[in-house]
Amino acid sequence: MFKDISPLLADGQAFSVAIEQLHQLSQFCQYDILLGIESRGFIFAAAITQHTKSGLILARKPNKLPGATYRESYGLEYGSDALEIQRNIIPAHARVLLVDDVLATGGTMVAAANLIRKAGAHVAGALVLLEITSLNGAQKLTDILVETRSLIQI
Repeated sequence: MFKDISPLLADGQAFSVAIEQLHQLSQFCQYDILLGIESRGFIFAAAITQHTKSGLILARKPNKLPGATYRESYGLEYGSDALEIQRNIIPAHARVLLVDDVLATGGTMVAAANLIRKAGAHVAGALVLLEITSLNGAQKLTDILVETRSLIQI
């Protein structure tokens, strides 16, 4: 079942409160840079960086980034997909906080974590607006040693 966050984004005050709370929640770990996951993860990660003054990198669908990239494929309930990040964009040994809108089965977040590790950086943790707990995505992240926080659990 699709969970629509568009009403939250359309309400300026609610969105502002959500970003402030996500920023506070992000303090569960130490990180140097945020990774926003395409596409709604970009929105939340970019807004959080306004509070932290940290950098932002993007995990995009294949063939959308210039230059050499790292690629990680992952399975979906209805097929497969992949994410890419640019090579040489993450400082060596940086601590990266993964940010997305919804955590469902965890496949996208696991792929993002694998990309960060391919780049030689450290996954500091994962942060999402909404977690669908019955799909056990957080457990998949725990299995690969990624601590996760969500603002809303359903």
